[in-house]
Amino acid sequence: MAATIQSLVAPSSFSAVNSIDSKKFNGRKVGFVAVRSDLNAKRGSMPGHCRTGNLVSQAVATPAAYTATSKTGHEVLLFEALREGLDEEMERDARVCVMGEDVGHYGGSYKVTKGLAPKYGDLRVLDTPIAENSFTGMGIGAAMTGLRPVIEGMNMGFLLLAFNQISNNCGMLHYTSGGQFTIPVVIRGPGGVGRQLGAEHSQRLESYFQSIPGIQMVACSTPYNAKGLMKAAIRSENPVILFEHVLLYNLKERIPDEEYVLSLEEAEMVRPGEHITILTYSRMRYHVMQAAKTLVNKGYDPEVIDIRSLKPFDLHTIGNSIKKTHRVLIVEECMRTGGIGASLTAAINENFNDYLDAPVVCLSSQDVPTPYAGTLEEWTVVQPAQIVTAVEQLCR
Repeated sequence: MAATIQSLVAPSSFSAVNSIDSKKFNGRKVGFVAVRSDLNAKRGSMPGHCRTGNLVSQAVATPAAYTATSKTGHEVLLFEALREGLDEEMERDARVCVMGEDVGHYGGSYKVTKGLAPKYGDLRVLDTPIAENSFTGMGIGAAMTGLRPVIEGMNMGFLLLAFNQISNNCGMLHYTSGGQFTIPVVIRGPGGVGRQLGAEHSQRLESYFQSIPGIQMVACSTPYNAKGLMKAAIRSENPVILFEHVLLYNLKERIPDEEYVLSLEEAEMVRPGEHITILTYSRMRYHVMQAAKTLVNKGYDPEVIDIRSLKPFDLHTIGNSIKKTHRVLIVEECMRTGGIGASLTAAINENFNDYLDAPVVCLSSQDVPTPYAGTLEEWTVVQPAQIVTAVEQLCR
């Protein structure tokens, strides 16, 4: 199949400038557009007298500052931003193709690929059987021949069936071939705890994939960074896993009309602060910002960073924040044992231990299968009230 797709593309139409070497992102002087998504919360001093603040137990996605202040650009939902990024890259580079279950004329389980099959044809937007290990392997093989596949997992939990292909082939072939092959493949799909989707459909696989050598991982949290990260992942010469949260697909934001690409290796400063660094990503960004409203009313000034790059970590941005606040709270939806928070805690202790005035605290989901019952499901995930309590204890 890879050979069939490859035969439709004229090799002479390819240009070296069509691909971006991810190594160029390592420096700090990269000309990418940066949009802050803080809630412009009022800052206060360390608590002497605490003002009362209402706390919403179930935090919801909040429009970003760019939406409210910018009169240019256009409003899109997060799944539409992903589609825009994918569509632009498919139009720009004939090597980009999509494969997965129902990605074609049905448009994907969450409509990220809606409208792409009629535009680009059935070979560039390829519907596959329900066989994750097979079509993931096919995508990796297609990448070895020069294509740039985007593989959609209908649900991230299903990609466990393709773990052999992702670990033994996707992440290792560049090394084991002595550099003869690059694997410019993107693996993406919905995951995270939804609304009563049950244990198998509520998985957070960041902890599973982070130990695989050779793979980059990013997590989008806004329409703006979803599009920018999608485009960057497709252009990267490395295999990239893009994590999307099932509850953020309908988040709306205004994004620029002009083209932009984000770095795969940079965190986003969501809210500057002085008293404590809160590191988070994906859906928990909104739980943290909900808690930040209460914390500001109580006189705290938290600095919130969306780490975005789950592998590698942006230790430059994280370190500069720690050197200023000297306290760290990590908030994640991933499992506590062996999760992203555990790896991030180890990295902080190894690199910035001398700057810490208190131990790193990590709030994670409980190590249990996600219950179907809504009230029990809520108990397994970190809530804003827990974040407020943790900050108060750290800043004593």
